[in-house]
Amino acid sequence: MSNVVVISLGGSIVVPNQVDVPFVRRFVEMIRARAAAGNGTKLAIVVGGGATARTYQDAARSLNPNVSEEELDQIGIAATRVNARMLKAALGDLCEDRLVTDPTSVRRVTGSVIVGGGWKPGFSTDNVTVHLAESLDARDMINLSNIPQIFTADPKTDPAATPLTEVHWPEFLQIVGDEWVPGKNTPFDPVAARKASEIGMRVVVADGRNLPNLQSLLDGEPFLGTTIIP
Repeated sequence: MSNVVVISLGGSIVVPNQVDVPFVRRFVEMIRARAAAGNGTKLAIVVGGGATARTYQDAARSLNPNVSEEELDQIGIAATRVNARMLKAALGDLCEDRLVTDPTSVRRVTGSVIVGGGWKPGFSTDNVTVHLAESLDARDMINLSNIPQIFTADPKTDPAATPLTEVHWPEFLQIVGDEWVPGKNTPFDPVAARKASEIGMRVVVADGRNLPNLQSLLDGEPFLGTTIIP
């Protein structure tokens, strides 16, 4: 991986129902330990909306059944930025740069970490992360969610679904489809997947709650997850 490791941190593990303070604390401690080790690797993290987004989007739909998709997207963007701001506050001096709200404007990481949230309607945080990686000239990305691997189908509905260690972009796009809507829960946003495929990115999907596994991944050691390859 390049000098900057780009991470899409799923909101579902940061705010599954409410902010998972113990998880965020352990996550920050791991980052701080890596920074102290001085291996030169920096992190660029984009945080998802999680329950923060879903709670407010559901409320908006309940209050106005005709609410527009753009309005729902704006609610989700605001939620991701609240979550990202919380993580940035937790990181303290490790994060010297301003909160990233436009991934295309970022060219470098000043401190040890930069943190961002949503960008604009029609762009999930997975998609924002792909654009951020492109801006930072990184061709490797880590997508952290609450699933350990990508399956051949949804294991909740298909008992024959099997986990994949590696998958090529065309096959992955067949699994996730080609449409994204606000609040959609997939291993990796289909629109972001198409963009990542077009620019030849390598994306690793793993369970972000398993921090020892994430540590192994960051260290280039064996890990549990799925690598999507060009």
